[in-house]
Amino acid sequence: MSFTSRSLLATMISFALYGPSAFANDALIESDVSPSAEEELALVKGMCLTPDPSAGDPNNAPIRISAEQAVAESGDSVTYSGDVVIRQSNRTVAADVATMNQRKNTVSAEGNVYFHDGSLEVYADSMHNNLETDDAEINHAVYNLTCEPGRGEATKIEKEGMTYYRLRNGTYTTCPPGDKSWQFTATSIEREADSPFADLYNARFEVLDVPVFYMPYLRVPVGKERLTGFLYPTVSYGSRDGFELETPFYWNIAPNYDLTLTPKYMSNRGVQLNSHFRYLTDFGEGSLKGEYLPDDSAAKDNDARWAFNWSHNGRYGDHWRFDADYSKVSDVTYFSDVDSDIGNREDNNLLQTGEVTYQDYNWNSTLRVRNFQPLTPGVSSNYRLMPQLTFNYYEPDLSYGLDFGLLSHISRFENDDAKKPSADRVHLEPSLTLPYATPWWSMTTEAKLMYTYYNQEFDPSIDGLEDLDETATRTVPSLRMLTGLYFERDADLFGSAYTQSLEPQLQYLYVKDVEQSNIYGAYDTTILQTDYYGLFRDRRYSSVDRIAAANQFTVGATTRFFDDDYKERFNLSFGQIFYLNDSGRNLQEEGESQPNYSASAFESDFNYNDWLFFHGSLQYDASEKDMQFANAAIEYREGDLFSQLNYRYVSKQYIQQSLPDNNQIDNYTEEGISQVGFSTGFPIHAGLSIRGDYYHDVTENQMVEGQISLNYRSDCWMITLGYNEYMVARSNVNTQPVEYEQNFSISFSLLGLAGVSPVGAASASGNAIAYGRPFYLNN
Repeated sequence: MSFTSRSLLATMISFALYGPSAFANDALIESDVSPSAEEELALVKGMCLTPDPSAGDPNNAPIRISAEQAVAESGDSVTYSGDVVIRQSNRTVAADVATMNQRKNTVSAEGNVYFHDGSLEVYADSMHNNLETDDAEINHAVYNLTCEPGRGEATKIEKEGMTYYRLRNGTYTTCPPGDKSWQFTATSIEREADSPFADLYNARFEVLDVPVFYMPYLRVPVGKERLTGFLYPTVSYGSRDGFELETPFYWNIAPNYDLTLTPKYMSNRGVQLNSHFRYLTDFGEGSLKGEYLPDDSAAKDNDARWAFNWSHNGRYGDHWRFDADYSKVSDVTYFSDVDSDIGNREDNNLLQTGEVTYQDYNWNSTLRVRNFQPLTPGVSSNYRLMPQLTFNYYEPDLSYGLDFGLLSHISRFENDDAKKPSADRVHLEPSLTLPYATPWWSMTTEAKLMYTYYNQEFDPSIDGLEDLDETATRTVPSLRMLTGLYFERDADLFGSAYTQSLEPQLQYLYVKDVEQSNIYGAYDTTILQTDYYGLFRDRRYSSVDRIAAANQFTVGATTRFFDDDYKERFNLSFGQIFYLNDSGRNLQEEGESQPNYSASAFESDFNYNDWLFFHGSLQYDASEKDMQFANAAIEYREGDLFSQLNYRYVSKQYIQQSLPDNNQIDNYTEEGISQVGFSTGFPIHAGLSIRGDYYHDVTENQMVEGQISLNYRSDCWMITLGYNEYMVARSNVNTQPVEYEQNFSISFSLLGLAGVSPVGAASASGNAIAYGRPFYLNN
């Protein structure tokens, strides 16, 4: 219903029909008798046509007229007849007969009238246009939007001046011709030419020609602009919250502000009000989300429950950047009790952080604060960063090809747990790097000096803190040399020709063994996972509170197979660390002997003919005969059909070695982690599709989560039915029985209605599991 033509038929017909009387003096009008009218119209019907910007104003473009005959009566009228086709730029008019009355200054077209202005085409019985007032009438019109979904009918289209349109007894739908799934009808549909909205009077919404609701007045969007009004409701049912009904209301406050208010009724809990405010300013974009449940009938104390989030990211000028992410909830069980857009039931903490960064050509500085709201009972063990100031400097291409870098930060760490220290930390890390590369060989040498100063505040009488020093310094030098080769050859695999590469790597890493027992090692530091790619890192920990000593070589290699289009089809990587002494090795007990090599790490990806995919990785400790961790995924994918089987495993021994606070690990797992999952989705027939996911804990022999959704999508509407069942989190696997929660959901959406995002066929719960593509080939 987007009538975007600035002049509708008037400009086109008036230009065309003035032509014969001024033919001798107007070089813009050309006579053209080929191709035929049918062939010419076939080129534009149903097409989205935009004018050529280089051609200038379309109104000044040449006019081409073709007709079987033209009869002119001097001073009175000019009549074209027989397959009349008038074209100018991207606009086309066709009719059986077109007449201009010069005395009355009117234009009329009759018989199979067709008009196309590039984004709108109209079929009508007749039209009449007053050239003085630019008023027009089009009778028994059928219109179609060619650049976006939308079509309809009207007994009469009235045009007043250049900007105002009225459809008498009009309809609007995004369904294709012949499909009467839904439509809006009204005795009058009115719109200003440049308005993104249309006003419907005595409006009805009909499904299969059956009126569903009536409104004396309704405004609907007809462009991409946003529109204030109610969005589509969502209905669902769950064992926890009971019957649920959401009725969102969208408020288009300004071009750079909007607000969505969503009352949500839950039969087991009450009425919750959710809000989402978005903004766009010179300082960036952001949003405010709020959820408020004044009286939770399912809670023991019936107190008000709420959640809040503010997020912002933006730039100012060429140098300043701003980022913020602040979330807070009323109580620690909020996400486990209430579905939320702010967090998930798996969250253990809510992030509360903000930072301001200044960037220049070769340096940057950031002021950062970071806090957490714990979602577990008891005192929080998380450290607040209050604040941290970083300064980083880079100077590439010094003499002899050296690159210089300086990483530095000053941090303040605070904690509510009296058993943990607070601290001020200053860290300086200058480095010199010498990179060198050729097409077949590369080598990077890097030298660092890591200096850290601590001022720690703690109670020395607390167990585990007696060895700490109030003031501590540490200086750790390191040297890293990484070299790699690249070889390539023609190869034959399963009877097909490939290009095979071999990419061996060798790294030497030295980090001085420095005494660090007087420093608390977990202010913002945790151990990193050591997969194949992690073997070539220069550190084992994420930050600087622990700097692991090293005197070791890492050996690894990757082979890849590329097809004729140089598309990677297969790769296999293997790596291992060899220790020159005890630096960097995990000695479980003093005097315990261990081999001088690490666990072996493998990584592999496979793509067979773009329909079968595989990814796998594992880490195996030969000395302990222990599979430390492994994961694998295999997927069949063709068109809209996919099926993925995945598995992950982590041994209990590996968890105990990797996590420092593992004294309660038996409460969470008895034999480590062993889980298998299956995910699939495929079309059934004619717009009907299904999606399902299932995850099973092999160790405990119990389902973790499963869900299934059935989705039907036509050309103009969609409906999704979903069921989800998941395990409620437990704090102890040995004592608490397994409990599951079930949820049913249904959502309905009209498709193609401008300004409204359709409800997607997402997971039935929107909580834990989602489809992933763990395939890392060069595609």
